[in-house]
Amino acid sequence: MYAVIRTGGKQYLVSPGDKLKIETTAHENGSVEFSDVLAVSAEEGKFEQELSGAKVLASVVGEGRGEKILVFKLKRKKQYKKMQGHRQNYVEVKINEILVNGKSFKA
Repeated sequence: MYAVIRTGGKQYLVSPGDKLKIETTAHENGSVEFSDVLAVSAEEGKFEQELSGAKVLASVVGEGRGEKILVFKLKRKKQYKKMQGHRQNYVEVKINEILVNGKSFKA
């Protein structure tokens, strides 16, 4: 059982019990609900046709910041150099349940 969800401008393939790091999103009471579900499959190779009302429920495991990424810009022969660093904030979530067409799939 797996689903494809979209959050933070990216798409993720998730199954009940998976842990993943997503971009920081608003969450309340340590739970997150993803309603932008692109595809759901109960068995290999077969997808659900009707996805209206499909949801993926997750709980927040932790928050943090990712590894530092260095951005270095250089223009040759012009004496121009610029170094910049970036660390992306993230929320680590654990997928608890996938709901689709009145069926529930749990870890």
